[in-house]
Order: sequence, then C-alpha cells, then structure tokens
Amino acid sequence: MRLLVCCGFLVVGILSGCASKQAPVATRTSSVPSTATNTNQASAKTTAQQPVPAGAIQLFDGKTLNGWRISDFAGKGPVRVEDGKLILEMGTMTGVTYTNDVPTMNYEISVEAMRVDGSDFFCGLTFPVGKDPCSLIVGGWGGGVVGLSSLDGQDAANNETTQYINFEKGRWYKVRLRVLPNKIQAWIDEDKVIDADTTDRQISIRLEVEESRPLGFSSWSTTAALRNIYLRKL
Repeated sequence: MRLLVCCGFLVVGILSGCASKQAPVATRTSSVPSTATNTNQASAKTTAQQPVPAGAIQLFDGKTLNGWRISDFAGKGPVRVEDGKLILEMGTMTGVTYTNDVPTMNYEISVEAMRVDGSDFFCGLTFPVGKDPCSLIVGGWGGGVVGLSSLDGQDAANNETTQYINFEKGRWYKVRLRVLPNKIQAWIDEDKVIDADTTDRQISIRLEVEESRPLGFSSWSTTAALRNIYLRKL
C-alpha cells in the first residue's frame, strides 16, 4: 500500500512539472501590430495634406479658412474644415470665395473634389477669364453634367462643352482647369473633358454664382468635400 501511495505522489509531481514548463509558451504575446493599428495608420496617410506641386501656390492650407470667406448665397449650408478637407454642407447653394489676388489669364487651378451626399454639382468652380468670369460645373443638372457656364449666353447644359459623366458618391475626382488667351481647357482625372476655343466668344456666369467672383467654389443641393487646391501660373 505504501508503495502505491508513493508512486501516486511521484506521478502527480511529474505532471505538475510539465504543466509549469508549458505555461510561458501559452502566454507569449505577439510582436506583430494589430489590425486596428494598421488601419489607423493607413487612414492618417489618406487624409494627410499632399506636398505643394512644383511652381504652384497652395490656396487652401487644409486647417483653416485663411484666404477664403463663406459666399453669401441665399439658403447656404454650413462650411467647415475637417481632416484636411473643406466641407460645403448641403444647402440650396453653399460655397467659399477666395479673398486674395488671382491671375486672370495664363494660369491653371487644380482641386480634388468629392460628392459626399446629394445629387447635383459638387464642384462649381468660378474663375476669371481676362475681365470676364466663367464657371466650370462638375456634376450638375441632376448629377452628371460637366461644362462651362456660360458661352454666348448658353450654360453648361446647353453648349458645345456639355459632357455627361457618371460620378460616384464618396469618390475623389481630380479636377484641373487651364485658362489661356484663346482657350479654356479642363481635365477630370486624366481625361480632357473641355477644350473650348474662346476667340470672339461672350464669356459670362449665371447670376446664382455672382458671389463666387473672382474665384470660388460652390455646390448645389449637395454636400461636397474639397482638398489640395492649388494655382499655378503658366
């Protein structure tokens, strides 16, 4: 009987020793960063302000409305700066107007624009062409019209610059506009969408965007986001 008891204590001691040796392996922590950490880092890179392109002037600093005023449109929505973006909240028409001097010829403006909510234009860019104002409309007339307002009294939906593009909500589009002595050109992403000869043309704007002069952005019944706004003299 004593022999059996001793053997029993010996077995229990061996098993306890094995368990104590395995414990550190089970509680070892991994040195690989968590998925949440990687996601947060990726998000920070996405919203970071991009470097100013060579030869360009930064018009929006991504932090404040310095150099801009809220356009006094009737029925305007709120305007705010958030995470490097200029947000034009949905109203009848919401916009901002640049308050510093801008060239009137031989220049190029670039901006990234997104339709956050709504179904009409999310980038109404009003700009000078010599002594006259003009507007580039992106996503107007129900969501898809791109064109210049106005040429010879005809707006973006009714002249030779009219294009129809399916814009996705929540996607950034790079818009680039170039003003030359006899031409107005525009690109969306890498596609040239406007190449208008302005020789002997009457160039004007619709009365609704008068508050955007000489340079401004607006949205119609739509929440829009803008970022990386630059101007480059040619």
